[in-house]
Amino acid sequence: MSFFTDLALQYIDGEWRPGSGSWDIIDFNPYDGEKLASIAVATADEVDLAYRAADRAQRTWAETNPYARRAVFERALRIIEDREQEITEAIITELGGTHLKAAFELHLAKEFLREAVHLALRPEGRILPSPVDGKENRVYRVPVGVVGVISPFNFPFLLSLKSVAPALALGNAVVLKPHQNTPICGGSLVAKVFEDAGLPAGLLNVVITDIAEIGDALIAHPIPKAISFTGSDKVGRHVATVCAANFKHAILELGGNSALIVLDDADVDYAVDAAVFSRYVHQGQVCMAANRILVDRSVEKEFTEKFVAKVRTLKVGDPADPATHIGPLINSSQAEAVSSLVDQTVEAGATALLHGGADGNLVSPSVLTGLSADAPVLSQEIFGPVALIVPFDGEEEAVRIANDTPYGLSGAVHTGDVERGVRLAKRIDTGMIHINDGTVHDEPIVPFGGEKQSGLGRLNGDSMVDSFTRQKWISVQHGRSRFPF
Repeated sequence: MSFFTDLALQYIDGEWRPGSGSWDIIDFNPYDGEKLASIAVATADEVDLAYRAADRAQRTWAETNPYARRAVFERALRIIEDREQEITEAIITELGGTHLKAAFELHLAKEFLREAVHLALRPEGRILPSPVDGKENRVYRVPVGVVGVISPFNFPFLLSLKSVAPALALGNAVVLKPHQNTPICGGSLVAKVFEDAGLPAGLLNVVITDIAEIGDALIAHPIPKAISFTGSDKVGRHVATVCAANFKHAILELGGNSALIVLDDADVDYAVDAAVFSRYVHQGQVCMAANRILVDRSVEKEFTEKFVAKVRTLKVGDPADPATHIGPLINSSQAEAVSSLVDQTVEAGATALLHGGADGNLVSPSVLTGLSADAPVLSQEIFGPVALIVPFDGEEEAVRIANDTPYGLSGAVHTGDVERGVRLAKRIDTGMIHINDGTVHDEPIVPFGGEKQSGLGRLNGDSMVDSFTRQKWISVQHGRSRFPF
């Protein structure tokens, strides 16, 4: 496919070039196994070239009028709108995303670009009083310099843009490493959009590579002052450790084990709809997905019957078919891991109301209940189409179960009393939680991030300014200071 082969290159200092590594990353269609592209990996030397190009370009960019910077993002937005069909097809082909998922990702990508247009003008300085006569204290917001961005495979176009666009808008340069399973949508495509939008060479560089080739070169390199990583908590812990050792700021958006809580006064039909979407959107490969569905025992029977009935209607198959709800998992390892987890959980005593099988990378939905309180599956993130239904007796137990996890990313509470829902939501140890809605949400100006092992820091809106700029104090003495010697 020429779309993928044309973009199967590294993008360094404004030039498309092959990697110099001795092996290739093979980009596959996860649905039918078709080889989309072969990409020679970037080496640590090329990571160094990318960072040095970014460092050179950033100084001029930081001095560029923010209104001129803003124009680049306006053009990038128009390019995405003009090429929406092409990008949709790329998401379906490279990720196995359904039409619904591709539309969801592109909608959010455009919203975040619109926010980046305004973000270029967002940083504001302050003048603070001083106890010293004649002194003026100025506090400036300046770019951090160069930002390293590492994006995941599940929403690669969106989650690359989500850090890349704000960092650039605020006067930084970026080196982006997409996930090796989605090198085009998460990397080369982003570079192409900004290249065509007129972003000066060197400001955005894309290195397609793997830790097996470069080790910690991307995060330990002396040039970047901030690393934005989205991915697993295991890798995130390592990124945080390396960043701390090298005095870098780490923004970590990691995994989740979100609970969708259905209280005794909830609209059961509506809660079922929210829960099915929250668990099975993009095959469950979403950090905010409702891993655990907690249901008050008084409505458990009704909810469970309706939930299972709705899940049975989900069509599993070719993501290119607009009628498909559930496409393939990203690779065979993921499909095997999810299938094995379901089998092990059932063997340990859980009841499978639906026991989905695997056909290649296609994994049909499972619905499990009757889990013991100490079942390992309850405390981990499941990146696949598996729902866990857990009954509870009263709010206190709901809170205890919801918090019994090392993660704290998203969540939802369904109730007929909104303020009751808010009171309960405040007691859940999570960075985000939604009343009478699903668990999967993202908006450009709200603080997005998690607690516990779900991450460090926040993205979106003003949080982007905090993440990708630093404060600098410059004092001016208008009179004359008196010195003791």
